[in-house]
Amino acid sequence: MEYNEVKPCQELAAYIHSFWELKGDESDEQWERIFPDGCPGIVINLGGPVKTDNGLTTMDYGKTYVVGAMTSFKESFVDASAHLLGVCLKPSVFSSLYNYASQHEITNQTVEFDLSQSFEMGKLNKEPYAYFNSYFLDKRSSVNPVLQAVLSDIHVSKGNVRIFEIAKRNFLTVRQLERMFKTHIGLTPKEYVNIIRFQSALAMMNNLGQQKKLSDIAFECGFYDQAHLTNEIKRHTGLTPGQL
Repeated sequence: MEYNEVKPCQELAAYIHSFWELKGDESDEQWERIFPDGCPGIVINLGGPVKTDNGLTTMDYGKTYVVGAMTSFKESFVDASAHLLGVCLKPSVFSSLYNYASQHEITNQTVEFDLSQSFEMGKLNKEPYAYFNSYFLDKRSSVNPVLQAVLSDIHVSKGNVRIFEIAKRNFLTVRQLERMFKTHIGLTPKEYVNIIRFQSALAMMNNLGQQKKLSDIAFECGFYDQAHLTNEIKRHTGLTPGQL
């Protein structure tokens, strides 16, 4: 399998994490597991049918799909005919770019996009990343500044923060914060915070230069103990720390 990831132009840095492309090869015939990161995405299928959402959904050639934020892992089946292009959006950005359903309606789902919202296949086949940059530069609009401040708080703390504290610092009630997350992100504040904390721990585990003990990582990331971290890893990945 060949996988490439490209950063968007600087003007889109606040909106998009990355553009990516996946191509299967003759050695591929397997399920690929994706872990939750709190971000929605857009996927275009330029190859053969691809099963996703643990086999519940099939992405067909020439169609565009919206991928909602995930609360747990999902698997997609990749074979030699697979060819996908994708856009990894930053949290809350989808609702500022598209007049679509509230994000909680597509959480953990892959939903076919309306034809009117799809991309031009000819341009995607020629220069996909240049086309993506041009397309989203024309489409961008202002994002919710209050929600962006909240998300910044969560990321700076690496998810090691209480929901009440986040709401208070941003002059919101917990109920207001919950409604905002439901509409624009598709997760509850608690789910999102837990995912960011999990991702922070995962990054530390994958940092070969540090070689920290799991108990130390659990402490630094704000988990009760090593067992708590292990349970969160299992919940988000379906694997034990030793299997990662």
